[in-house]
Amino acid sequence: MIPSKDKFIQELDSLLVPHEDKEDVLEEYEGHIHHLKEETGDVENDEWTVLIHEKIGTPEEIAAIWNQEWSVTPSRTQWLFVSANIFLFVGGSLLTILYNVFSWEWLQGFWLKLTDIPAIIIAVYIVFWILLGYEIGKEFGSKGKSLLVKTLLISLIPNLVLMNLILFHLIPHEWFDPLLNQSFILICIGFTILLLPISWAGYKWGRRASV
Repeated sequence: MIPSKDKFIQELDSLLVPHEDKEDVLEEYEGHIHHLKEETGDVENDEWTVLIHEKIGTPEEIAAIWNQEWSVTPSRTQWLFVSANIFLFVGGSLLTILYNVFSWEWLQGFWLKLTDIPAIIIAVYIVFWILLGYEIGKEFGSKGKSLLVKTLLISLIPNLVLMNLILFHLIPHEWFDPLLNQSFILICIGFTILLLPISWAGYKWGRRASV
């Protein structure tokens, strides 16, 4: 088994482009091969090569995946999610303003339907943050920890600004009826606090999916 493992790691090492996470990736796959050995027991060297390729992949396949992911810059991913969050924020703000300024019948009906499903709105937003963590974990691995926190903090700025404007009555509460009640406010505050662990769970999931 050892020659097959060494050959696999050497081939993978030669195919991976230079990157600060390269050694971590090699160690991870070496560990996966070790776990595969524990699960299957002793087999012939040639059989091991076939088994490793079937269960883990060939060095060429793995290197192609990692080289592609490493070509994605952290700043591009960060601003992609920041922009998406700003889009949601601006879209929601524009919808609120239009609803309170204009008496369009279709908009009034849409607003009423939207405010009847606060749980779905929160669920969609949670999925957004899980996806954020997942993509960062999958693309950047261990390097993505600080990127995740930085992206989260930047993305939360408009949310926190809006929350304070509402809490200090700088924006009329009537604009958000019937959403704006005590229970909904507490739920929003609670989920805002939980966004980091929620994103972190997505990040860990992405790390596992990248292997």
